[in-house]
Order: sequence, then C-alpha cells, then structure tokens
Amino acid sequence: MRRFGLIGKTLKHSFSQRYFSDKFTSENIRNSRYDLFELPAIDDFPALIENTSELIGLNVTMPYKNEVMQYLTTLDRSAKKVGAVNVIKINSKERIGYNSDYYGFKLSLEGWVGDNVKDALVLGTGGSSKAVTAALSDLGITYQYVSRTPKTDCLTYRDLYEQKEWISEVQLIVNTTPLGMYPDMDNMADIPMGLIAEHHFVYDLVYNPLETKLMREAKTRGAQVKNGLEMLELQAEKSWEIWNS
Repeated sequence: MRRFGLIGKTLKHSFSQRYFSDKFTSENIRNSRYDLFELPAIDDFPALIENTSELIGLNVTMPYKNEVMQYLTTLDRSAKKVGAVNVIKINSKERIGYNSDYYGFKLSLEGWVGDNVKDALVLGTGGSSKAVTAALSDLGITYQYVSRTPKTDCLTYRDLYEQKEWISEVQLIVNTTPLGMYPDMDNMADIPMGLIAEHHFVYDLVYNPLETKLMREAKTRGAQVKNGLEMLELQAEKSWEIWNS
C-alpha cells in the first residue's frame, strides 16, 4: 500500500483527500490511499514520519508551510523560490520539499490572461501570496502587496482609498486571503469596488464557494473573475507528478 496525505492543524474541509480519492477510483490506481493527518503542532511531524509506514508523499497546508521546512533534508528550487513548502516527497534517505502552489497558480493565470496583464495587486501577505508573487515575477508581471497593517514595501487597504490610481490603473487583482471562504461567505477584502471596471481581472484563490462575494461584486462592474479551483487541481496534479517521479 502506497500512502499519501495532508498535514495541517484543521483539515475538516480538505479538498485534497476528496480529489485524490476520486482520482484513485476514476483512474483505477490501486494500492494507494490518501489520509488526513491533523497535527496540533509541527513538533509532531517527525513522529508522524517515523510511525506511518509506507508513507511516500505529503501535502502541507496552513499553518505549517514554513514551519515544516526545518524537518526536511532538501528543498527543491520551487520551494526555495517561494520560501514555503506544500509538497513533500519521502523516501528512506530524504524528505524533499517542493512548492506546487507556484506551478498551479502560474499555469492557471497564464491560461486565463495570456500576455494581457502587466501589473497586479496582491491582497494578503501570507504563505499563498509568496507562491503567487513568485509566479507573477516569472511571468514578467509587476506587483504590489496589500495588507491590513502597515509594512515595508506594502500598501494598506486605506492606501487604496486614498490613492485611487492603485486600483483604477492596475489590471490584475489577486486575493490570497481566506476572506469570503465558507462559512464566512459575506466577507471580502476591503477595496474600493466602485473603481473596478471592465479592464480588471480579479482572481480569488478561494474556491468554496465557487463564486465569492469579491468575484460577484467585481463581475457586476464588468470585470473578468476566476476562483481558485483550477489552481488547486493543477497543484494537486503537480504533487502527484512529484511523488511519482
């Protein structure tokens, strides 16, 4: 039996287990299973590896994408570029960290906007934002972070209201925060929606619900919108490729 799984603190609404279980069934992949491993603290990670036989691959979700790196023997270029790990390949000698969020977002965005976007605002500064900005850099798209609290080289949401050109002139807005995710679906990032227009692309990494409040509000103003489901599917397939390489 080949075992795969997801580590995180709270995993009740896991996309990954459902995705891989369906994949194993639909593609007739035998002797494989995907489990959820809730870890109260990242200190529990070494014991999980030691006590879980036949484990060859893990996904990593919040809040451990950075913390798990201390327990890995090697980091792939993708993980070094992003500064976070969401895929681990395990064998008898090594635990290698990768970042497939980077690949998933890059492929998804490229297929959606092509060469039509030159600049972006990235809402949020958490782990997912690092994968997003690494992909934006590789695509030649300049970006600016937006945060609730003042930080170096980072706008605040208040700045977007006081300096309206940040919204009115930018082409792409990427939400990397969990705002609007089930069950708090009435929430959204506090940006001046009155400035959103037909030239905007709004990419919300939230995938549950499939249409967030941010997407709905942007769409009514003529913007093109996209949720994070395709990114998740692409990063999951990249995980599978890594584990089987």
